[in-house]
Amino acid sequence: MKRFLFAALTVTLAFYWLSGCMKKSEAPENGKKPHLSDKLTLNDEGIPEITVYNIKEELSTRMDVESYVEGVLAGEIKNDWPEEAMKAQAILARTYVMRFLETRESKYPGADISTDITEAQAYSTSLINDRIKKAVSDTRGMVVTYDGELANTWFHAHSGGVTELPQEGLEYKENPPYTQSVKSPDSERAPKNVREWSVSFSNTQMKKALGEMGISIEKVDTIQIGETGASGRAVNFTINGKTASAPSLRIALGSDKLKSTLITSVNVTDNGVEFEGRGYGHGVGLSQWGAYQMAENGESAEQIIGYYFKDVDIVKMWD
Repeated sequence: MKRFLFAALTVTLAFYWLSGCMKKSEAPENGKKPHLSDKLTLNDEGIPEITVYNIKEELSTRMDVESYVEGVLAGEIKNDWPEEAMKAQAILARTYVMRFLETRESKYPGADISTDITEAQAYSTSLINDRIKKAVSDTRGMVVTYDGELANTWFHAHSGGVTELPQEGLEYKENPPYTQSVKSPDSERAPKNVREWSVSFSNTQMKKALGEMGISIEKVDTIQIGETGASGRAVNFTINGKTASAPSLRIALGSDKLKSTLITSVNVTDNGVEFEGRGYGHGVGLSQWGAYQMAENGESAEQIIGYYFKDVDIVKMWD
């Protein structure tokens, strides 16, 4: 069932409480620069080149990492967001792809990574504007590291007020030492249906989703929240006396429908189950709407990253 969980979103970040806005020419001095794989081809500017499979176009394109990050930034957040929130997201996105190249392989033959959100990050070239380009340019080469290694740069849309640890929020194998659960100042400008929501699923939908997880039921007679994580998110549910992973059930039902596992109420109805909850996404790492508010409050990209991840560094892999 864990194959469901590493989509999307999927990210961890670095920080060394640096103050102010970092310009393109101001390379961070703290932290050990991670090794750049000998397998990578560099362009004339010393930037790694990768092959990206675009699932909409059904076409692979060769591009440098900075160009790829522009598309991810445009796909992940709005291009009119506060500058420092955009820069923080750019650093996360760059770290994500560099770690992906090190540790994983694309499921698309001949590609290094794809625009498929079940594998990697959201992507949109049509939404790239000058603000997107500036955020990527100002953070050029910057990645998040822990103890000299690229970090897992998890992020999500809205934390519902508090973030979660990877084991509980993603069924990840462990909680890396740089991850933590923190209160998140998610902006009140976030859509109401992201901050709080309710959704109903029929017995047919529940049966199908649970069946994909290897749990057989005809209809939901009883459902309760079982274990919870540091944030109060459901780790699992007890459904008809059977234990079901909450993160896996969210993916199986549709992560755009069961928006998070920060469940405030769950009840059996005449036709199925109704959930109420807060936030949008797995809840691990950086909250995008939290970053939005911190940037509005005058915090830098480095400070934003350092709030959601502890004891990390931001270093430049290339100039």
